[in-house]
Amino acid sequence: MCGIVGFIDFNKKLKRDTLANMTKVIAHRGPDDSGEYFFESNFANIGLGHRRLSILDLSKEGHQPFHFRNLSIVYNGEVYNFKEIREELLKEGFEFKSNSDTEVIIKSFYHWGIKAVDKFVGMFAFSIFDKDSNKIYLFRDRAGVKPLYYYYREGVFLFGSELKSFHECREFSKEIDISTLAQYLQHGYILDPYSIFKDTYKLNSGSYLEIDLKTKEIKKEKYWSVYDFYAKPKLDLSEEEVIDHTHSLLKKSFSYRMVSDVPVGVFLSGGYDSSIVTAILQSQSRDKLKTFTIGFHEKGFDEAPYAKEVANYLGTNHTQYYCTSKEASDIIPTLVDIYDEPFADSSAIPTILVSQLAKKDVSVVLSADGGDEIFVGYNKYDMLLKFYNKYKKYPYLLRHFLSKGMNSSASLFSYKIQRKVFKRTALIGNRDVREFFENMSKHYNSRELKKLFINDIEIRDNFGEDVSKIRDDLDKVLAIDYSTYMRDDVLTKVDRATMSVSLEGREPLLDNSIIEFMAQVDSKIKYKNGIKKYILKEITHQYLPKELMDRPKKGFGIPIFEWFKNDLKEYIDYYLAPERLKEEGIFNADVVSHRVKLYFDGKLEDINEIWYILVFEMWYERWIRGVKR
Repeated sequence: MCGIVGFIDFNKKLKRDTLANMTKVIAHRGPDDSGEYFFESNFANIGLGHRRLSILDLSKEGHQPFHFRNLSIVYNGEVYNFKEIREELLKEGFEFKSNSDTEVIIKSFYHWGIKAVDKFVGMFAFSIFDKDSNKIYLFRDRAGVKPLYYYYREGVFLFGSELKSFHECREFSKEIDISTLAQYLQHGYILDPYSIFKDTYKLNSGSYLEIDLKTKEIKKEKYWSVYDFYAKPKLDLSEEEVIDHTHSLLKKSFSYRMVSDVPVGVFLSGGYDSSIVTAILQSQSRDKLKTFTIGFHEKGFDEAPYAKEVANYLGTNHTQYYCTSKEASDIIPTLVDIYDEPFADSSAIPTILVSQLAKKDVSVVLSADGGDEIFVGYNKYDMLLKFYNKYKKYPYLLRHFLSKGMNSSASLFSYKIQRKVFKRTALIGNRDVREFFENMSKHYNSRELKKLFINDIEIRDNFGEDVSKIRDDLDKVLAIDYSTYMRDDVLTKVDRATMSVSLEGREPLLDNSIIEFMAQVDSKIKYKNGIKKYILKEITHQYLPKELMDRPKKGFGIPIFEWFKNDLKEYIDYYLAPERLKEEGIFNADVVSHRVKLYFDGKLEDINEIWYILVFEMWYERWIRGVKR
């Protein structure tokens, strides 16, 4: 696990010192080694930078940038099946000087070209510079586990694992994209391919860029999409066959993620996802696995007792730590450095804490994310489809009349009633389940956003992709969630939290073989008789007693709603102060102040209406004003 940076400067002004600064600022992603490669071609100045966290081949042979003939690479991630690919290349006459997957990647690209990526099983973001063809390539893994940003403006192309590297380049323009900001306020995270800055993007998951240095042409291509697999005909398999094959896929995927030359552990919450990962791996190991859990003293937020029960049953070497509200709240000022664009998932706080705990004993940790999106785990899926089937019967015109009537009489109703009515009204007459899902997911609707911003805004619509080729409504929802919330929220959260303490996070449930198979399994088997995660549960019960596992689903959260009424009130008082907002000139200070008052009066049910704005303001102070607090 590492961090990568780079630039292509067609103006030939950027030099090695800029590359060094861009690389140095992401040292937390790779404290073990650093490397830079600067090259002046006939067409542009090119820089490739790398920070290394040594996981495979701890020798100097794993140093990057790595060069082979006409190719140079910087790479972040793990290709778990590199040994099998290496065997293929050995038969083709290639020789190897290291035991690293980096060398396998670059020689695979040399041999197979772009098609090499189809062979890679794992998480990755890498750039390859081909001197012979005068092209540079950027690749990102299928699920989007590893981040990769890029910026292009006025002849300067930048790329990197984190946005903070771009701030080290004087050519980088820090102009906020208001449409992206508006969408962030709706969801609490920023959807691929956009970023908070104009001319700055995330490379789409399952995609690559090809930059031609001669023509300056930039081509983006998709090499993998989850939607394609959901659109395929369903497999003609019995329930027993599905369970057996899924079980085999899980065992192979989990085993891959244990390949390491340093200690490996597991985040264990006690839920089905992390428990099945732990159970299968412990059954395959003679040594006790190291498992880690963070507990909270506040009722309703503590998963530690469940995790301990599972750990005791499986016999793992378990570490749990109960943190105080002060320890958790002390993380809040660091969030905008760790997540260097607005990111408002408050479960990032316990994720950072459990990462800090694990780093004391291991350098690699497995995090069982993706189970809900793949195996039908969230309660929201029930509610969404129930309401969709109800509301789609009403004509779109009804929405128009209800909205008009509500606008004229809104003052007669309380704020809570207004919000509920406007949200329900927006669900009427939606064209398809994708649009309905988006409207259900928003914390701010279009009407509220227009009042919140001082200037006119354009609300962007890129929530998921076209689902018209997918027949089943539940499959449509799962495909959308996999490519939005899971990728842009959950995976972003885990990557930045683990890498903030130089800990490699691996995602065993996100092996592409698992989602490619499950996407083609009939929904009636995945969600049998209303039982969520039916397949995963049937497999888990082969390792853990059903009575130990059956309990209401819990999220990985913290009592943030109460904190900001008491211990953390000073954050709201400072960052959301009317005079400060007026000086900034983005939000309507009166609208924000009204929401703050409703919150403290107990009339605002959704703390995210305040939290999302607060997080942005903290980010703005750090990255636009340049003030560290």
